[in-house]
This record gives sequence, C-alpha cells and structure tokens, in this order.
Amino acid sequence: MIRVGLTGGIGAGKSTVAKTFIERGAYHVDADKIAREVVAPGTPGLAQLVEAFGQGILDADGALDRPALAAKAFVDDESRQKLNGITHPLIGARTQELTDAAPADAIILHDVPLLVEGHMAPFYHLVAVVHADADVRFDRLTTLRGMDADDARARIAAQATDEQRRAVADVWLDNTGTQEALAAQALAVWNDRLIPLRDNVAAGVAAALPTEVVDYDPTWAALGARVVNRVWALVGGNAGSVTHVGPTATEGTSAVPVIDIAVTSTADVSDALAAGGFPSVEPGVHVSADPGRAVRIAVTPTD
Repeated sequence: MIRVGLTGGIGAGKSTVAKTFIERGAYHVDADKIAREVVAPGTPGLAQLVEAFGQGILDADGALDRPALAAKAFVDDESRQKLNGITHPLIGARTQELTDAAPADAIILHDVPLLVEGHMAPFYHLVAVVHADADVRFDRLTTLRGMDADDARARIAAQATDEQRRAVADVWLDNTGTQEALAAQALAVWNDRLIPLRDNVAAGVAAALPTEVVDYDPTWAALGARVVNRVWALVGGNAGSVTHVGPTATEGTSAVPVIDIAVTSTADVSDALAAGGFPSVEPGVHVSADPGRAVRIAVTPTD
C-alpha cells in the first residue's frame, strides 16, 4: 500500500480532489470526520475539551458547539495549542486504526487539513496540496459556507502559509478555476503518479531516471530537503546521516535532474526504504518508485 497526504487551506477545495480519488478506489481516511468522532457526546475527548474550555462550548443537547469552541480556541497561540494537545493524539490514534484496516494494495488517502502544521509530511509516500489564494478562500467561507467573517479570518490566519505548504508539496493542485478543472488535475495525478507509484512499490520496481543534463532548477533544493526528511522518517535511528549531495545540491549548476541522497547507516535499511517508495536497484543503491520524483539514494554502512 501507499499513503497519500492531501491537504490545503480551509476553503481550498480538498473535497473535490478527495472525491476524484475516492471514485477511483482510494481508501479514504478523513481527518475532519475523525476529528468529529473523537469529540462526540460521551467521548473522553469531549470531556477533556469541556475541562479545558468550559461548559460554554456545549450546545443545549450536550454536543460540541463548534463555533463556541472556535471562539475560545482560536483567540491566541496558547489556546490553539491547548486544543491541538487534546485532539491531535486522539485523531492520530484513530487514524492509525483505520490505516491498519486498509487492504494490502490500497492507495490510502489521508485527508488532513493540518498536515503541514502537524509536521506529518515526511510520513507519506506523496503529499498533494490544493491551493487557492487566501482572499478566494475567505470569500468561499463567508459566501458559500456562511461563516462569520472574523471567524473565517482567524481560521485562515491560524493555518500554515502558502510557502510552508509549497515546501512539503510533491503535487501542487491549483484551484483558482472551476471544480471541473481541479478534478481534471486530480485525475491526471491519479493516473500518472499514484497508480504507477503504488504498482512500482508493490513490485519493488524503480521508476526510470532521466539522463539528460538540464539548466539549474531552484526547486531542486526544496525537493532535496523533502526527500532528506522522508528518508529520515523511514530509517530513523538506523541512520547516522542523510544528506542531499551531487550536482543538484550545488546552486547554479546544470545537472541531470536526479536528487542524490547519501545515507550512512548502522543497520540494514533496505526494507524500510523499499516500503517507503525507494526500491533497491543494486546493493546499496535505491531509486524512487515515483515516476514524478527522480531520486537516487546511496547507502553506506558504518560501524
């Protein structure tokens, strides 16, 4: 199986992308749905929220009044951290339960609004970000969802910036046009990236690497940083170092557009790299299974 993280700012249009993937067989793990489940009436999660923010966050039936909670939880960083400290562990545990129940050949779609804020990007085979400018999202929230203007501004301001999302995005989906246009982008990602990636990981097959030299691309540094973080997440304490090396790590240098990563390891990390999307092509060398991300990893054992 492979895990795909889908994220974007509130009002960006993640649901259209999720729907496109789900219609084609993605196994959906919806963070918003889970977030509601873990604070439903009678749950320990709701009891913890009441203890932290008071009885005023409940409606007349004893259920969570989300606008009332938002009015208290989004007023400052301390309150927001208190909210996240209660809900994030509960959401994480339930997410893991659902992930463990997925079929062995699944493309697991984790629909996670706060993926960036939760520093979860390295734990996915691929991260897709749906983007719309903040003013567009504000208009959607207030006009289409009927959200209070101050609440909408607070929600947008509390989330990651566009720059922070770009730093983790393997796929950037632009939702400044129609839903149909966004769905078409999502379908292309499904067919051209996710299906080949899933099949390659299952077969232990690497994607072909480019061979022609091209002009320096300033995005190589960001891609290198993403891959370094991904590899650290896969090999953990078994690695002594993980470094972006080679021509693409040198600013201004023309190169074959392959991100070379050097890993020193104190244990065999081949299985972890293969399961994470980097199958072995020869002893000590792993190459990305993702046809849209040219990566080569050289592993050097150390004592």
